Amino acid sequence: MPKKYNIHAKEAPPRFTPVGKYGIVDFNENCAGACHNCVKKKCVYRNYETESKFTSALDRPVEYMNECMNCLSCVQNCTRGVVNRTINPEFKWLGGGYWKPDLIISIWKQATTGKIPVSGAGYGGPFSGPGFDSMWTDMSEIVRPTRDGIHGREYISTSVDVGAKLPFLRFNKKGELTIEPPTLLDIPVPFFIDSPPFGDLSDNVFEALAISAREMNTFLILDVKNYSKKLAKYKDIICPLMNGGEVEANAARIKSAKIVALRYAKGVMKHAKKVKEINSGAVVMIRVAMTQDSDAITLELAKQGAEVIHLCAGLNGNVPAADGKTEFIKDAFRRIHKTLVKENIRDNVTLIAGGGIAMAEHMAKMIICGADCVSLGLPFLIAMECRMCRNCENGLDCPVEMSGIPPEHGAARIMNLAASWRNQLLEVLGAMGIREVRRLRAEFGRAMFREDLERDTFEKIFPRRT
Repeated sequence: MPKKYNIHAKEAPPRFTPVGKYGIVDFNENCAGACHNCVKKKCVYRNYETESKFTSALDRPVEYMNECMNCLSCVQNCTRGVVNRTINPEFKWLGGGYWKPDLIISIWKQATTGKIPVSGAGYGGPFSGPGFDSMWTDMSEIVRPTRDGIHGREYISTSVDVGAKLPFLRFNKKGELTIEPPTLLDIPVPFFIDSPPFGDLSDNVFEALAISAREMNTFLILDVKNYSKKLAKYKDIICPLMNGGEVEANAARIKSAKIVALRYAKGVMKHAKKVKEINSGAVVMIRVAMTQDSDAITLELAKQGAEVIHLCAGLNGNVPAADGKTEFIKDAFRRIHKTLVKENIRDNVTLIAGGGIAMAEHMAKMIICGADCVSLGLPFLIAMECRMCRNCENGLDCPVEMSGIPPEHGAARIMNLAASWRNQLLEVLGAMGIREVRRLRAEFGRAMFREDLERDTFEKIFPRRT
């Protein structure tokens, strides 16, 4: 059995005061100030004490952490009734739409501790909704005590193969292989690190991503326009991304790369051949922006011999569909996977999914929907304390000075989030009784889709009008 892979997490405190959901309003003018049983000192979670130490260490005015755990003990027990809980107004300004404030705060906490988020109050939200929330995974093996990949009682692999696979092998009479197999990369985690789609990006940010990619033995997809001398020492884990017409100008980078990414355009496979001429051992990835024609494009590329296809949806996981409508990435990916299966070429190509993956469970669900692995960019930017305020896009100052983040600190927070997400993936695999993530791919029978359930249950009773 191979040595157990593990992402080592260590405490990485935030550089700036985190924005919390709940805060405590203390009307100091009515406080007696001499209570021997002050409720603040009796806080079970020591939030007042932590907040005081944190803010006193900052070289700026006092800020409130708003890390209230919502037990309301101080509100109920204050003898003068001057303490009250309220929702932090700044919390409502975080993110927006798909990337909700609660989601951003959850990513921050995981990036700080590397631990799986646990809510003592349990899950009180809806059990169905749009996007990934309309999909439920099978947890039929969760009662088995041996299904524990986190604490070592069972080995569960999260490794994936990246590259083309041969449909069959040929041997001569001596038993020697007569066909040369293509390059196949093995990464121990089912994700690539993608460059963030926006942000106050700098060499420090990219180096943080590169450090974490090297530590986790995966790859960083980096546009050649963002290369710098500072990143030269990470060339072994960088996947240079370029247009087909930029291949010759980046020959030096291609020679040192294990995997190269080309943006899709007509005739892209001709440029892929040029990459192979420069570096025959490199795996070539074709990056495709998902549209209503993604299944046809993917099929065409696979038939032409594409090794890896990176299918990217929008930030919210949306894919443009017919009549100005949108389709969610999980539904589009199921269709693409089935198209390749129908043509008997699915195993010839690696499919990577990107866009809309905001939680650990989304990573597992995308693999169930047919992806071999995923790409993560925005979650790791949020791990480095991004508030998704979009100031950077409007020429305004970044509230967390993202460009100045120390690379080692940024990498520590990225790896903490990755460790938390991988552990949650192990829990999903263990609860399903699956011992390697490769087997999770396209296991449609291990999930329930609300759309399918509604169709199978109600279509006969309420037939659609023609």
